[in-house]
Amino acid sequence: MIFRLLLLAACGAVSLAGAPADPPPARPEDTPATATGPTPAVKPEDTPAQEAEDTPAADEKPAAEPAPAGRPVADWTEAQIELHRRGFSCGSIDGVPGPQSAAALLAFQHSAGLRETGGLDEATKGSLLITDPVFTTHTFTAEELGRRKPAPETWLEKSQRTELYYATALELVAELYHASPRFIERLNPDFKWEEILPGAKVKVPAVAPFTTTHVASRIHVRLADHVLEVTDAAGGVILHCPVSIARMVEKRPVGELAVTVLIPNPDYTFDPEVFPESPEAKELGRKLIIPPGPNNPVGLAWIGLDRTGYGIHGTPDPEKVGRTESHGCFRLANWDAVALLAIAWVGLPVVVEP
Repeated sequence: MIFRLLLLAACGAVSLAGAPADPPPARPEDTPATATGPTPAVKPEDTPAQEAEDTPAADEKPAAEPAPAGRPVADWTEAQIELHRRGFSCGSIDGVPGPQSAAALLAFQHSAGLRETGGLDEATKGSLLITDPVFTTHTFTAEELGRRKPAPETWLEKSQRTELYYATALELVAELYHASPRFIERLNPDFKWEEILPGAKVKVPAVAPFTTTHVASRIHVRLADHVLEVTDAAGGVILHCPVSIARMVEKRPVGELAVTVLIPNPDYTFDPEVFPESPEAKELGRKLIIPPGPNNPVGLAWIGLDRTGYGIHGTPDPEKVGRTESHGCFRLANWDAVALLAIAWVGLPVVVEP
């Protein structure tokens, strides 16, 4: 189903229209804030018969927990890759320590009960173990290469496309593997990016879309730190990532919000009234439907909130997340927005902190 986003007040929230054969999704104002998430699994203490069967005899010693296999991370490249695997996103993987990497490491250290330094001290290295290969290979397919097309400059031209796919092969692999394009180029110094044929291979960080068995209990957005975190019922961090916030202070909705709708791969309605600084918007004088894709203005995911015009979404410019500001929404790298979409649920509380 292709969904439609109507940008209203801040940066975009939402008027949804599904395919004609499907029932229309609930509007934000129709969605009860008390909706609950996934039904928790039955806890062991609720099944005494099974517990009795699994309890070892008095003279039988329980098997010891196996020690985690692996080795300590060696440098910031390995640390960034392993942090991404565990849900502590440091923005684009680039092998260079910086504020976003330090924030992700601080979140990991807090979660692991370590001294919170934001640095790769020996205790942190010993806890952040590498258990899988650091790098892998991406093989380009004919389908990937055939869909590449530079994004148009104007809103009108964008609205005339059927999708806004990756503009280049470099952009594609950088985003798929959570890395900066410059880092991918450094990993593949002799690769001819302008002469790619199907079957060509490049070296990339070994990361995959983040998954977890933990149930999200709350989203926290810390405006001063430009950080978004998801916690479980016990307060443990499930997901940590950088976030861009509204440029204007009055458009930063401090307080309690809730998720109202979850939309993968959304399209987007360009409203000239929201972009008064755009000469093209003034000339157009009408709304335009911008098709889905990673280079869509809201990227690959939309998590709508119970305040008109507000949501959490992806972006076509992951390198700018946490470093530039938005019209009002909370903007994540596409890989983080997709990870959040997978664990969020309608009614999930969102706490926006100063």
